[in-house]
Amino acid sequence: MPTKNIDLIYFNAGGGHRASALALEKSIAQSGLPWQVRLVNLTDVLDPQGTLRKYTFSPEDYYNARLARGLTIGLRHELKLLQGALRLLHPTLLKILKLHWLRTEPDLVVSLIPNFNRSLFESLTATLPGVPYVTLLTDLADFPPHFWMEQGQDQHLICGSAQAVQQALQAGFDAEKVHATSGMIIRPDFYTEPVGFDRTASLQALGFDPQRPVGVVMFGGHGSRSMLAIAERLPDVQLIFMCGHNAKLATKLRALPTTAPRHVMGFTSAVAEVMRLGDFFIGKPGPGSLSEALHLGLPVIVTRNAWTMPQERYNTDWVRENGFGLVLPSFRGIEAALPAFLDDLAASRARVAAYRNRAVFEVPQILQDILRSAEQVQLDAQSLMGASTPRLFENGR
Repeated sequence: MPTKNIDLIYFNAGGGHRASALALEKSIAQSGLPWQVRLVNLTDVLDPQGTLRKYTFSPEDYYNARLARGLTIGLRHELKLLQGALRLLHPTLLKILKLHWLRTEPDLVVSLIPNFNRSLFESLTATLPGVPYVTLLTDLADFPPHFWMEQGQDQHLICGSAQAVQQALQAGFDAEKVHATSGMIIRPDFYTEPVGFDRTASLQALGFDPQRPVGVVMFGGHGSRSMLAIAERLPDVQLIFMCGHNAKLATKLRALPTTAPRHVMGFTSAVAEVMRLGDFFIGKPGPGSLSEALHLGLPVIVTRNAWTMPQERYNTDWVRENGFGLVLPSFRGIEAALPAFLDDLAASRARVAAYRNRAVFEVPQILQDILRSAEQVQLDAQSLMGASTPRLFENGR
């Protein structure tokens, strides 16, 4: 049996889509499935020569820079502008993507990105009918219309929350093609504690008192100016600040006065190991960082206000409804709210511990079932058509 080509579609806006694709790629490899997994950056497909990025600007870099500066207000309006532009560019996108599919011939396509699923799905079905298309939501819920779910498409959806499943069914998707997982995809290394890991010794090596709570503060791969406000308001709380690639932010944090031990660090790939040192998490309500913190047993402190990205607003409802932590109107109130949060920390940690997320190991099995079902449909078609079956149905086509 020939090896199946599985394409995982991502882009770098925000970082979470690429991280999910890499986590899924690793999980598929660990599962032993005989697949060739291909990571496909949609930006490289649509702008292979970098013309747009060279002569105008990179939308991904612009978006990431806004996140780093905390300039997220107004993104709802910009999202609508983007979606309007994609509708105008739809014929051009179809032309480019059809050529891409004909050249690469995938056996299964998994989209881990929003907004582009109309053009991705329509171009695939027009050129390679029978090849299944899957949208894997990397958000806890959809932000309709035309964000993750495109009504009227005969595709599969993988949803990491009951809310997303309900949205899919209400949008008219076939229940048999709506697949529920136990949460968001996070990296497999979050499920395996390093050999010889000693939390107490690690905390002491950083100057922390293991008998007192330690908070982990993280705002994605580029940090956020909100971290400065948190540091200024919590000088007597033990905190680990993860600044990612934002070296200027790290320098400013190190210069702030503090009465409690504090550790400021730049980019690290050992996010899971650092989070294991914490007792609670402070950050933005992104689906990835929330899921990572909760999986490692850390209740969360997040905010919801005009600056909260529209697709992440539901996440704060989810935190509240499940008792996973504290949702503040802004971090200006964190100093007053923290004592009660810490008094309830044991109960919060018990609620968090009951949440079992195994999505990264569940998705490969779901994809295998989808691929098998598609192959069976093609075999049935071959049987009906007999020897006259065209080459379209050979090898998954």
